[in-house]
Parts: sequence; structure tokens; C-alpha cells
Amino acid sequence: MAIIQWYPGHMAKALRQAKENLKTVDIVLELVDARLPESSRNPELKSILENKPAIIVLTKMDLADPKQTKKWLNYYETSGQPAVAVNSTNGSLKVIEKKINTVLADKLAKRAEKGIQSKKISVMCIGIPNVGKSTLLNHMVKKNVASVGDKPGVTKKQQWLKAGKNLQLLDTPGILWPKFEDPLVGQKLALTGAIKDQLFHDDDIALYAIEFFKENGAPYLQKRYSLTENEMSASDVDTLLAITKKAGFRDDYERGAQRLIQDIRNQKLGRYTLDTVPQTIASDSKKADPNE
Repeated sequence: MAIIQWYPGHMAKALRQAKENLKTVDIVLELVDARLPESSRNPELKSILENKPAIIVLTKMDLADPKQTKKWLNYYETSGQPAVAVNSTNGSLKVIEKKINTVLADKLAKRAEKGIQSKKISVMCIGIPNVGKSTLLNHMVKKNVASVGDKPGVTKKQQWLKAGKNLQLLDTPGILWPKFEDPLVGQKLALTGAIKDQLFHDDDIALYAIEFFKENGAPYLQKRYSLTENEMSASDVDTLLAITKKAGFRDDYERGAQRLIQDIRNQKLGRYTLDTVPQTIASDSKKADPNE
């Protein structure tokens, strides 16, 4: 299976700028995809945050398995990492603003003691490409000020945006890291659209998707492509060939692979979460409401 890598020059520049701007902000919103919360966390971003207050924002929660989203929120909160989940279009500003005020409660109290009431909270928004950052920011500021697209790498420069009465948001370009230590991370990012389609082989990603859905969403996979029990229990390659034929592509499995990937991205196989919460944490953590 081919190794997926992508690290254009503007991402290296954006990472340097993010590190420089950390000194000027009160808190960081680290946006991750709720379908793959850990796989969509850039380890280089984590390393530069140091002691800066940060909140993990699980975007696209409406696309993810809601039970898994609760488990991930539990995981982060019990690990001492504040986190919220949003769907980018429904009350996200209120949810995020409430969490920011909680995390910065001591700092805001000290400001109030000094008589500082009008200063806005400066917030840096970071994340990998196509994590839903621009969509979320546009909703928070109630204007189409951030470029939105269904392909990674739309945002190319930093800009300050006003959200509500108290937030000043720094929008930054999506940043990937130069090497995926775990090839599976690259496959997950490719399946959800965080990596440009030209940089991976469709059949590799389709085979990963078939393996995943056979284990985690078999009824959706079987119903979508009218697969028989034998076709479901066959090898992943044979299942892909069956999907290809039933889509009318004969033996053109590349087109079959592309159809499967697009169907998954377009929610034709239901809501799913590719990352699994570590069992020791998931079993011991208390329940959390993703809308809190």
C-alpha cells in the first residue's frame, strides 16, 4: 500500500506563524474532525502549544457516530483536556464561548479585579485542512468571511475575525505534518477528504473503507450496494469488485473505488467514527453531553 505524504511550503510557513502568534492570544481552539479526533490532530501543533490554554473542538459531530463522540469527549475531559463538540451550524458560538469562559475563568476574574471589562478574548483557531474550520468560523461571526470548500487547503492566509461581543478570532490555514508515522492515519485522512485526492490511490482507500464498514457498519454497506452474504464475507478485494459491477462499472474497480469513497463522504453509509477511544479510558470515564 502506497504511503501518503503531503507538506507544501505554505503549511511550513503557517506553522511558523502560528508559533509566533501564540504569544498574542489568550486561548487556542484546536479543531479536529469528530469522525477521527486523534488522527486529525497535528502532532506538530500539539508540540507548539506548550502551556497555552487550549480547547479541542470536535467539528462535524453530525457526521460522526454520536456514541463515539460522547466517548471522545469523556476521554479528553478525564485527561484534563477541555473539549466540546459542534456541528458548525447549530449554536456553536454559544457552546464554544461558554467553554472558553470556563477555561479562562481565573484569568478573566483577574482582569475584572483590575477594572478591565472591555478587552476582547483573543482566540487562535488551528487545525488540519478540511476540518470544517472555515464553515465554523463563518457561522460564529455570522458572515461569509472565511473561504469554504470541500477540498483541503482552501484557507491560505491568516486573518482576524470578530465573533459575538467578546471574541476576536485568528483564522489560520490548515496545517498537515510532513510524515504520518502510522500509515493508517493517512488512510483515514484520505477517506474523509483532508488530503487531496490526487495524492493517494483510490483503491487503497476503498479497501480500507470496506474493511472498516464490514466491522462497524455492515448493514449500511450491504444495503447501499445490494451485496449478498457471500459478497460481504468475501475478501475485501472481491467485495470491491462486486460493488464495482453493481454500480455499472463492469471491471473498472478504480471507478468503483471512487464511487465508494464519495458515497462515504456524502453520508450514504450513515454516520461513522474511524478512531476508537482507548478502552481503559472509555470504560472508566463518566458520560458527557456533546452539547454542553
